[in-house]
Amino acid sequence: MLATKAILAQGIPVEGLNFFTGFCVEGHTSALRKKDPQKQKRNNALWVAEQLGIKLHIIDIVEEYKQIVINPKYGYGSHLNPCLDCKIFMIRKAREWMVANDFDFIITGEVMGQRPKSQRKHLMPIVAEESGASDRLLRPLCAKNLPPTLPERLNWVNREQLFNFSGRNRKPQINLAKDYGFSEYAQPAGGCCFLTNEHYSNKLSDLWRNRGCKEYELDDILLLKVGRHLRPKPHFKLIIGREEGENNYLEGYRHQFTNLQSLSQTGPLALLDGEVGAEDLTLAAKIVARFSNGGNQTPVLMQIQEPTKEPRTLEVIPLPPTDILEEWYI
Repeated sequence: MLATKAILAQGIPVEGLNFFTGFCVEGHTSALRKKDPQKQKRNNALWVAEQLGIKLHIIDIVEEYKQIVINPKYGYGSHLNPCLDCKIFMIRKAREWMVANDFDFIITGEVMGQRPKSQRKHLMPIVAEESGASDRLLRPLCAKNLPPTLPERLNWVNREQLFNFSGRNRKPQINLAKDYGFSEYAQPAGGCCFLTNEHYSNKLSDLWRNRGCKEYELDDILLLKVGRHLRPKPHFKLIIGREEGENNYLEGYRHQFTNLQSLSQTGPLALLDGEVGAEDLTLAAKIVARFSNGGNQTPVLMQIQEPTKEPRTLEVIPLPPTDILEEWYI
């Protein structure tokens, strides 16, 4: 918001690019949960573009982005976040869009030293060069800490009206937001990428490990954001809805997975991922029954439906809490 506003303030037209990878869908996830019911459910990129009064282009890069996640040249951050490779890739895609649409340069909201994996001073030239953007990449919020770019040298942009922010302190940005009249904005130290999340990264690692290959489809990574994930046996996993919104979302996958749900008690919908036998299905039913309203020793009538088969029922005693092992949780 700040970088764009700084350029708009100089009378320069700006349009926004938002790249959809499948990993950055905070609006989708929050819409499924009852947490923070007062918080508006929205696509933040669209909302920001509306506040700025600019056009936004949402670009699907799900397929191309896979190689960045699976085999990053510069490795991962604390979890499975390939931040430097990601930044290079997105700036490269922005450059392609810039050339195709007859724009002149690219701006980002980067601040030198703000992000440990991708915004250190010695890494910023790497992003510019390897993306192909070179000196058509302008970072308005820290421009005065860097050599002048082409837009500054040609006086397309007045360098004196740019900034010299650095480090992880967000106070200068918060003060600038006030000057610009922004009273609402995303958490300054936050981010929407689930690859920076330890729990999510554990689930993705588990997916790769148990499939025997580092591959994924869009549905795979969306499902990793939803429900409790338990692996009671190496060859199968359960995804158990935690509340109504998640159950509704999992409904869309009923025909792709074996699914289980209580008929006699209010309870979650669960998807089973893996190849299983009768004994496994009984164990899965007992686990899911444990999360129903009858999750004590009362018998629970469970419906089990396998893809392409008619649903059947099975009455089980819910698994005692002490028998649901901590190491099953992914």
